[in-house]
Amino acid sequence: KNYQFVQDLKKKFCLLLTATPIQNNVFELFHLISLLKPGHLGNFESFQAAFKGSKPHDEAEEFLHELVNQVMVRNRRQDTEMEWTSRQVKVLPIQFTKEEQAAYDRLSNLKELSPVFSHSFSMITLQREMCSSKEATCLTLAKMKKKCTNPEEIAEIDQVMTELMSLQHHSKAEKAYDIIKKANDKVIIFTEYEATQIYLQSYLFSKGITSVPFNGRFSKSKRDWMKQLFEQKAQVLIATESGSEGINLQFCSHVINYDLPWNPMKLEQRIGRVHRIGQDEDVYIYNLAVQNTIEDHILNLLYKKIG
Repeated sequence: KNYQFVQDLKKKFCLLLTATPIQNNVFELFHLISLLKPGHLGNFESFQAAFKGSKPHDEAEEFLHELVNQVMVRNRRQDTEMEWTSRQVKVLPIQFTKEEQAAYDRLSNLKELSPVFSHSFSMITLQREMCSSKEATCLTLAKMKKKCTNPEEIAEIDQVMTELMSLQHHSKAEKAYDIIKKANDKVIIFTEYEATQIYLQSYLFSKGITSVPFNGRFSKSKRDWMKQLFEQKAQVLIATESGSEGINLQFCSHVINYDLPWNPMKLEQRIGRVHRIGQDEDVYIYNLAVQNTIEDHILNLLYKKIG
């Protein structure tokens, strides 16, 4: 709708302002440039042929940069005269326990069991949730079970849920706790799932760590209250994706990306909550990824997209 609106405007000149010209793929850039100067990047088919792969030819990439620079002014942080504190980014690989890995593998095998799980998106969602928390996984499994009619399928899902809920440890949560303890300072944790948010708050409480939640269901006044509680009382803010925009938290300098998104710009937006004007400390970012799971794939994809 936004694209069509700007496309239909009778305009002689057009200025587009954005902090993130590309969110998740290079074709967004094609459409933005086409609004400014139709045909400047050729037609969509030829552009798609050159850039649909994970890594375009160097000549095509260089030519694209040259064309884009003719119609786009880009101001980077390092081009300003401001002094920015540094970012210390650490990718922390996590190894599931034998019990966790067995539960993950059994969960993955559900795709052989029922058409409900055969869709790749459904299975990827479950695998990502398993890397996040058993609570998030079981919540989705319970919803999917309602769509099953075969008693054998239902019995197998029940068995998987029982196995999940019997797990005594969660390696990723334990790693997050270690980071918080060593930081001995305020920390933001970003998760993709509200069930994980609730679990982490309970888990940290059992460890003597004070925390407050932050998610999109909260009203503006409640979000403001959570921010105030985080600044004045709690050590940890546990936020879903809604916490990655429209909130300034320069008083904090530690960010844990508990769940990794597909889109690298989401990571940038999360970090931008703390690494912004007014931050006078170095910022520490911890990206958690469980090995031998879907998160290995997400991590590799993030590197490619950032490239």
